[in-house]
Amino acid sequence: MSGFKELVFSGVQPTGNLHLGNYLGAVRRFVTLQETHDCIYCVVDLHAITATLSQPDLAAQTREVTAAFLAAGIDPKRHIVFNQSQVPGHAELTWIFNCVARIGWLNRMTQFKEKAGKDRENASVGLYDYPCLMAADILLYRATHVPVGEDQKQHLELTRDIAIKFNNDFAEKIAARGHGEGYFPVTEPLIGGPAARVMSLRDGTKKMSKSDPSDYSRINLTDDADAIAQKVRKAKTDPEPLPSEEAGLAKRPEAENLVGIYAGLSDTTPAEVLRDFGGAQFSAFKSALVDLAVAKLGPIGAEMARLVKDPGHIDSVLADGSARAAAIAERTIADVKDIVGLIRRG
Repeated sequence: MSGFKELVFSGVQPTGNLHLGNYLGAVRRFVTLQETHDCIYCVVDLHAITATLSQPDLAAQTREVTAAFLAAGIDPKRHIVFNQSQVPGHAELTWIFNCVARIGWLNRMTQFKEKAGKDRENASVGLYDYPCLMAADILLYRATHVPVGEDQKQHLELTRDIAIKFNNDFAEKIAARGHGEGYFPVTEPLIGGPAARVMSLRDGTKKMSKSDPSDYSRINLTDDADAIAQKVRKAKTDPEPLPSEEAGLAKRPEAENLVGIYAGLSDTTPAEVLRDFGGAQFSAFKSALVDLAVAKLGPIGAEMARLVKDPGHIDSVLADGSARAAAIAERTIADVKDIVGLIRRG
């Protein structure tokens, strides 16, 4: 993005066990992106309390997500890994963005309607305002790119709207400070990749989710080899053999999901998977998928288990990352206050 140093920002909520969908859709991409970009990866614990404030396991879950980042291969020395609540700038910039964003913009956010359900009047203001906090997360570091799933595209569009409105509202002040293209970048989404959207093992029409009451609907990153094997073998399928071409997966959501998972874990495409397994029965395909999943996820789960037993080490990683993140954030907050006209200390 012209005028801005390329920087990737993304976050994961600490709301229970991370699963295969989180890994293929987010964490594995984080690992890949760190080879080509400067990256900031955040455990977004402030987002985690928007639905339920009282969470006795929040600290442990924050450490578990951090352990997953490290176990998957994210390097906290080359890049920044931290938890959101340790950097006050996230909350401070959110308030300023609350005064930039329009009620009509937030009213269009479909995720709030889905999460609040029928009892919207009883939902927290935090849940409603979640997209402004997400915008602050990203723009506090003036990130140019964000890897997002389809369900977060609308929130990123709001981030872009906030950046554009702020830049326009303060165009003269921003230009006088030497930021000719605007102070905030219009952040670009990074969408896609094999198995970017992983579905439930029990219902191929629903996204794999931590909140599903059935543990057999998902493979948790903490599952051992036996649990992985059992869940794959019990995964819902249909009686037909696998097709030889992708067109044959139409209206077969469970088959499409398992093929997508195999493609994601093997760094191939569904078409390549079907070239190898077209015509095979699901029993044979599931055996191959078990072997692949155990080989790919087993070492991550084992390393996560080791790291979680050493909370002091995880806390030191988060403290170091938070200090480095705060150094960037403080510069942004100082600039924004000057642009808006707020008097700041020092």
